Amino acid sequence: MLKNKDDSIRTVAVIPAAGMGKRMGVSRAKQFLTLEGQPLLALTLDAFQNCSAVDAIILVVPSEDVYFCLKEVVERFKFSKVHKVVPGGKRRQDSVRLGIEATGGEYGHVVIHDGVRPLVSSGLIDQAVAAVKRHRAVITAIPARDTVKEVNECQEVTGTYERHRVWLVQTPQVFHYEDIMEAHQNAHREGWNTATDDSVLVEKMGIPVNVIEGSESNIKVTTPFDLELAKFLLSRERMEKEGGRDVS
Repeated sequence: MLKNKDDSIRTVAVIPAAGMGKRMGVSRAKQFLTLEGQPLLALTLDAFQNCSAVDAIILVVPSEDVYFCLKEVVERFKFSKVHKVVPGGKRRQDSVRLGIEATGGEYGHVVIHDGVRPLVSSGLIDQAVAAVKRHRAVITAIPARDTVKEVNECQEVTGTYERHRVWLVQTPQVFHYEDIMEAHQNAHREGWNTATDDSVLVEKMGIPVNVIEGSESNIKVTTPFDLELAKFLLSRERMEKEGGRDVS
């Protein structure tokens, strides 16, 4: 494991962006759609490029887009922290595992963040990395505002959750390298293919996962509506930074 000069543990971000975005209803992979003149993926990478807690980035994209991503995203926008761009797998879970393997075990902490969450802030990434120094695993999430019910295949309600105990999970998620590598290798070996996020695999190992509060702006762009919402949120954020009027 490589160390910084101050002997602190180094941190790598694995950014899975290998999905095809079928729900977006467009022919181009959604991570390359433009938002405010930049690809969604470039906006995501910018937060990690400017985050002092992250030392390097491994980017995972569709195999046919590796060269395009290198030229039109990494080199064009000068993301010097991107050390590798690697082809992903059939599922997000496969892509994350391939990204972790590509780190070569040279980093003590691994941040995993969806490539299509372009409004993540460097501050939130900082908080998550700081928290994993106190805990084995850390995820970001926001408290549920609505009542959450469980239903069966007939759309009948079978239970109601206590809302104050329900959180909606986001990324970034941060883990110790050994833990998340073992979790993904176990899942691959045992054929676990229904995990909806990476922390589920860590939970299966009996490792406690701690939550820090994320951000309502940190949305995942999956549908055309999400894209329009992201445009609005980004525009508002930039206006506030420039001292413009409050559009909320």
